[in-house]
Amino acid sequence: MVHRTVLRGTVTALFALATSLLWGLADFGGGLLTRRAPALTVVMVSQSLATVVLGVIVLATGGWSEAGPRLWFAVAAGLVGPVALLSFYQALALGPMGVVSPLATLGVAVPVSVGLFLGERPGLLQVSGIAVAVLGVVLAGGPQLRGAPVQRRAVLLTLVAALGFGTVFVLITEASTSPTGLFLGLFVQRLTNVAAGGVALYAAVRRGAPALPEGGLRLSALPAYGFVGLADVAANGTYAVAAQHGPVTVAAVLASLYPVVTALAARGFLRERLRPVQAAGAGLALLGTLLLATG
Repeated sequence: MVHRTVLRGTVTALFALATSLLWGLADFGGGLLTRRAPALTVVMVSQSLATVVLGVIVLATGGWSEAGPRLWFAVAAGLVGPVALLSFYQALALGPMGVVSPLATLGVAVPVSVGLFLGERPGLLQVSGIAVAVLGVVLAGGPQLRGAPVQRRAVLLTLVAALGFGTVFVLITEASTSPTGLFLGLFVQRLTNVAAGGVALYAAVRRGAPALPEGGLRLSALPAYGFVGLADVAANGTYAVAAQHGPVTVAAVLASLYPVVTALAARGFLRERLRPVQAAGAGLALLGTLLLATG
């Protein structure tokens, strides 16, 4: 029994950390793409490509046989996700980014609260790990302690995004109970994403916003869009597996380490220098991960 519990805890930790890796890389790639194209266009193209791939997987695995009432959770996640993502992008545009990015990780409070409500009771070592990891994530975002004031609208949008991200965490976990059902749930979620994003893009174009980057959408950029979309989808899948095999309180915190991955990717690929507070945050996040994994 103890061996089975340890195994489930290991599965949860590994899949949750994979979620952080995938989301961190997806955010990094999406950030690069939004330097050349409108944010809504990046979301639409990347999610559309991911939807096509997921549709092929669902057909190949017979995932349609898993259709049932649980898919409404996937639809709800597909409606909440774009709202959260666009709120996050708008908050980043208002800045300062050093406040907005770490503040968005407060979304972890939603799945953690749900886990506690359902009766999960993490041990003292895990509680310590959660506290250390969350502090590490906030510091890894490079919090701005002085400088330009934060607009109230930016804070409000960030809190909306955080609530949305945390809600998606919970909904996607409830969307399926089997691997083939998970593929179907992710497909329905992304299909809803694209439909909602399409409406938002149409409204933006009607207001005069550009739908495509200057010079049009280059075919050479499609692999990058595809990577962002598929990494985001895969992260949702690995999180669902992590939350279904172990405590949601642990899975949610470990999955929320993605800002550390994004910061390290910027350091490795763009040669961006980490501030001392970010380096300290990355170290604390790693320590928190170890405490959670051993607790």
